[in-house]
Amino acid sequence: MSPLMRARIQRFKHNGLGFFCFIVFSIIFVLALASEFIANDKPILVKYDQSFYFPAIKEYPETTFGGVFETEADYKDPVVKELINAKGWAVWPLIPYAYQTPNLDLAVPVPSPPSKQNWLGTDDQGRDVLARILYGLRVSLLFGLALTLFASVIGIFVGAIQGYYGGWIDLIGQRILEVWGGLPTLFMVMILVSMFTPSVYWLFLIMLLFGWPALVGLVRAEFLRARNLDYVRAARALGVRDTTIMFRHILPNAMSSSLSQMPFMLTANITALTALDFLGYGLPPDAASIGELLLQGKNNLNAPWLALSGFFTLALVLSLLIYIGEATRDAFDPRRQ
Repeated sequence: MSPLMRARIQRFKHNGLGFFCFIVFSIIFVLALASEFIANDKPILVKYDQSFYFPAIKEYPETTFGGVFETEADYKDPVVKELINAKGWAVWPLIPYAYQTPNLDLAVPVPSPPSKQNWLGTDDQGRDVLARILYGLRVSLLFGLALTLFASVIGIFVGAIQGYYGGWIDLIGQRILEVWGGLPTLFMVMILVSMFTPSVYWLFLIMLLFGWPALVGLVRAEFLRARNLDYVRAARALGVRDTTIMFRHILPNAMSSSLSQMPFMLTANITALTALDFLGYGLPPDAASIGELLLQGKNNLNAPWLALSGFFTLALVLSLLIYIGEATRDAFDPRRQ
């Protein structure tokens, strides 16, 4: 690691609020990734007849535990519980519900208020709200991170081409970006999504289609500034290929502005996904989603815990990302070096 990068990391750590938000966000992200081990209708670990099984990550037929059916075991079935307890034991997750598991033992109509069984209540289908938040966060964060990564790669590549070569390439590219940026993105995404069967992959490609220009302007400006510097002219004089100059010499020096913008891009992507889910044009209906939880809150005004749970979850994650982005921007600010 270069001394400059180490200095930037130290400046990031010295930003107390930003570094604290980074730690909190990392904890939330890890918890979301481990959703199956925190909220699940299957045990994490089962010991049966001197053997160990991991139902949370692998399916086992009921016959494995002495049952009669070849289908996957229903671990909440009292018969299966008795079979397992007769020759072993089971370790259950903290929340014994997955994101699709309805609570069939409710004594009140759904959506039910928070209780000892369901800490944040249930939705209008009897599913645990906290479990759906955990799984929905994982989908939102992974989707947003992947979209930010791919959009950044495309945007950096296009911006590098425009800035390095300039001239007609830059002029034509800017006119295309102006037209593309003038399109109503949300409405275009809604129209295109409605033309296909709901799918995570189609949604990802359509949102990527409109998300890649975010970094083009920053990278283009850095390359326009750097292409006439002495070390670039020297490399050209020595016969170094343009691609080598662009991506080995100029790009590392131009990455600071791009990296500082990625937390804000992630925030925008998560917000866009939530808005599409809320409007019914996002993830498939059976997927856990923060936007779908907010939609249920709107449709069930007599159950305020639905809207409040979705709102505070989204507000917390977006606030953490904003403060992380500000700390990153300050750490990469050349005026602070």
